[in-house]
This record gives sequence, structure tokens and C-alpha cells, in this order.
Amino acid sequence: MIIHLNFLPKPGETGAGDVLAALFALLDQGRLDAELLPHLRLHLDWIQYKANFREPVTVRHAADARGERMALAELAVDLRRAPRDGLIDGLGRALASVGAIERETSGRVVVEDWVPLGESSIWQFNRLFWQRLADWERQSGRGFEAALPSGRSDANDPAAVADAVGDFWTLLVELDKRGQLPAEIFALEIGVGSGTRAGLWLDRFKAIDEARATGFYPRLRFLLADYSLPTLDRAMSAVEAHRDVVSMIATDALNPLRALSFLRYKILYVHLTNVYDNLPVDELVRRDGQLYLVETRAYLPGPAAQAIASSHGVGPTELRPTIARLLETGPDLFGDRERGVAFWRAVWDGLCLEERLRRLEGTADVPLPPGLHGDDLDELLETAPADIRFHISRGAVESFVNTVPLLHPRGYLQVQDIFVATMDEYRQGFRGPGKLDGSVVNWVNGALLQAVGARTGYDVHFAPFRYRAGSRTSILYTTLRE
Repeated sequence: MIIHLNFLPKPGETGAGDVLAALFALLDQGRLDAELLPHLRLHLDWIQYKANFREPVTVRHAADARGERMALAELAVDLRRAPRDGLIDGLGRALASVGAIERETSGRVVVEDWVPLGESSIWQFNRLFWQRLADWERQSGRGFEAALPSGRSDANDPAAVADAVGDFWTLLVELDKRGQLPAEIFALEIGVGSGTRAGLWLDRFKAIDEARATGFYPRLRFLLADYSLPTLDRAMSAVEAHRDVVSMIATDALNPLRALSFLRYKILYVHLTNVYDNLPVDELVRRDGQLYLVETRAYLPGPAAQAIASSHGVGPTELRPTIARLLETGPDLFGDRERGVAFWRAVWDGLCLEERLRRLEGTADVPLPPGLHGDDLDELLETAPADIRFHISRGAVESFVNTVPLLHPRGYLQVQDIFVATMDEYRQGFRGPGKLDGSVVNWVNGALLQAVGARTGYDVHFAPFRYRAGSRTSILYTTLRE
């Protein structure tokens, strides 16, 4: 059995020794078939997200192109939530399913069929959250930013905003001196959140412009872009003092070019914060030189399914179609919005993802997003660890390639997010998906974006977010290739 230790436990935490001791106990009890061990891989994780889509102990089976079970299986343990005193029974139940045709469901309710992670229903839940944010926040009693791991968004750090404005103002001065500054100065923010950052940015920009008498502010055309109209309305309220220079536009972050094609090559500054980590993503796994696509299906564990059915008056057999109606029509499905939101929140809280590894013949079989080529993936895999699980950040790639054509020849893209800058970093801990209060979060494959940037004529760089101690945020920025 091969053991993947994906973190180093601290004193007092459940560790690899505890799991191995539990496995030996299962061998002694005759509950672990020694013939399974050569085909079994043990993955020990410490999932930093308090809420996520995994049970503490789970099994991932491998399947061929037809979905038929293969010998390879992975036993995954989240040591943050797996208690020492329950390890033997938890591992025993999981291992009992390794040789079974179908895992014992224990009353769980499967809500979708097997699909690649990027097509999972969790992304429908994610979109519903942003579209009906006010309903969720009203019932939860707190804003979405309060649910972030740090309790606030790095987007709104005043020092970070001030530096971003300073960099942009410097560019404008340089262009102005050369006689290259356009009459209208376009700036774009995609994924506006509460509008707080936009307000801080505009306040700072106006103050600098007035203090230095450069006359840039009246020429500014600042665009707020988001696919959620309620979010845009909220953001516009936050920038009321700058209404004369601000416009809002309904835009899908996956394809800003569709709505903004009239601004191709005109925008000098595009900014996003925590947008890429909220876009659909696929995952690939390489084991013993063989590539696998991670497929998932969402389900409610037995206890959660029973509790939801009982408290919301939905029969167990009706849970799956009721959840489908929720995702299609929103929380008014019961004719009572508050009841619908409560049902939605309960389902999201209990939702888990079962995973399996579907074998691919090679990189030619990988579902690649527009802008990413098979040659790029081959080059990344050449420099990656032999055994690796990593993201194909399809949403981020699609957004990137549909954003950079909007940039002025001297313009730049700036993205604050959680990036994996090198493929080797995927060996150093869990990278998602995590479950926030209603939405999804994933680390973004920055190495992949560097390859995509090179093809589109841009160098992609990463700088640490130095404004908050312990922040996992990085800042991606582009420079035009010479």
C-alpha cells in the first residue's frame, strides 16, 4: 500500500501513526483483506475548510472509460475531522466497500449521476447563491463576506487598494507624457461583491487626481460587471458618490468579451478578486503514469437526508426531484420563500461529493477549456511530480482568454485570488473544493494560466499579498510580451 501524507500534523492531532494502527487492527480482526493492499493508496489530508464536500473517511474507486470498476482504489482520510476513537470503525466501513459492486448507501440520497467535477450540481448551487444572495443573507443573518475564513475579504484592504490605485495612476501619467492617453480612461471590475472595494478605489483615485491636478478623474469610465443584477444594484449604492463616472453592466465572468466587445483593446485596467476561485473546475489525477479524470456525484448522507426530509416535509424519495426543482426555479418552489431558503440552506449544509477516477488514454482525452492546448498540458505534466492530483481551472482559463482581448496595448489584468503557482505545490496540501456559506471555493492553477497567457501574448506573474499576515491570497498581474 502506498501512503500519501499530504500535510504534517501538529502535536496532539490525529496523524499517520493513528491511521496505520487502525489498519493493523482491522487486519488482526480479519476486516481487511490483505490482497487489497497492493491496489490501495492511502491519502492523509488535513482539509483547512471547516465545511467541505467530503466525509471524514471515504473511498475513491478507479473506473475505465465505460465506467467499469478497476482494481485501483484510494482511501482518503481527513485527519482534521476523523477522531482517533472512531478510526477503526470508520476505516472498516470504508474498506468494506472496496471490493463491493456498489457501496452500501446507509440511506443516503444521490442527487445526480456521475459527471466531471466541473459539471457537478455544486456549480448550480453556487450560481443560485449569487443570484439570490439577499434571500440567503436575510435568513443567515450575516453578509457573505463575514463567512469567509478570515471573516473579511482581502479585496477591501485599504493599503492594497491604495497601492493598486498608485500603480494605475503611474501608468496614466506615463501615457499622458507620451501623448498616448486615450480621451476616455476605461477601468473594469468583474465580480463586484458588496461594492466596497470599488468605492475605496474610486475615493483614492479621485483624491490623488485632485491633489496632483492631473485631470484624470473626469475622464474615467469605471465599469462594474457582474452576472447578478441584485449584486450590481448593491454595488452601485456603495459608489453613489461616483455615479457620474461609474456604469454597471450585466456580464458573465466566463466571457466578459461577449457583453463588452465594443471596448476591445480599450480597457487600461481590469481587476477581479476571488472570482477565479469561484468558477467551475475539473481535476486530473496521475497514478503510476496513468491519467484519470475525477468524476463526482453529489449526495446527502443518510442522517442528513433523513433530517431534511423530516423537518421540511419532503419524502425521502422526493428529495432528489425537489432539489432539482430548487436549482431550476429557486427557493420559491414551495410557494413559501422562507421555507424554500431554509430547505436550500439545509441541503447545502449536508451536501457531499462522492468521487471516482475515470481512466483516460492520454492528454488527448482530457476535456480542455478554450485557450488551453494539449501541448500546454503535456509540458506541465513533464515538470510535475510523478503522482499528482491537480486542477484544470477551466472557468479561470475561459475567463482569462475572454478578458485579455479587452485590454488596451498598455493595459493590464490584476487578479487577487488563491493560486497554486507551481505544479509541485499540489503535493503540499488540500486545494479544494471547499464549501463556503452557500458558495464554492477552489484554488486556481496558476501554472496553467501562465501557459495560457504565453499563448495569448502575455506573461503572467504572481506576487504575495503582503497586506495581511497569514493571507493565502496572491496577486496575479499580466505584462504584454515583447
